[in-house]
Amino acid sequence: MTERRSILSGSTFEEQIGYARAVVDGDRVHVSGTTGFDYATMTISDDVVEQAEQCLRNVEAALAEAKCTFADVVRVRYMLPDRAEFEPCWPVLRRAFSEVRPAATMLVCGLADPRMKIEIEVEARRTTA
Repeated sequence: MTERRSILSGSTFEEQIGYARAVVDGDRVHVSGTTGFDYATMTISDDVVEQAEQCLRNVEAALAEAKCTFADVVRVRYMLPDRAEFEPCWPVLRRAFSEVRPAATMLVCGLADPRMKIEIEVEARRTTA
């Protein structure tokens, strides 16, 4: 039987909406769209680059709980309401992903809360299931 377990971050959104920060399914790890909220305080910066940095800290925490790192990421999706705010985030994103070079997509779309300026979703593959 394939291992399937949920990873929770403590975000109030997970409880209110009914989802997990990540799901481990065998050797696959699916990390939900993750925003720039600091889940311990449920606060968020007004700056898109700071939000991107916090998104990556949140993603990294979920990956670590799944026994993965950014090196295991095979797919990343960036979602932003304002396409002009994507390029300022590139140095932050490059630090996380330039070595592994996952497949990537950037979408311009509305996010659930007007304070959110970027959301990042990743898929990873664990080397040991």
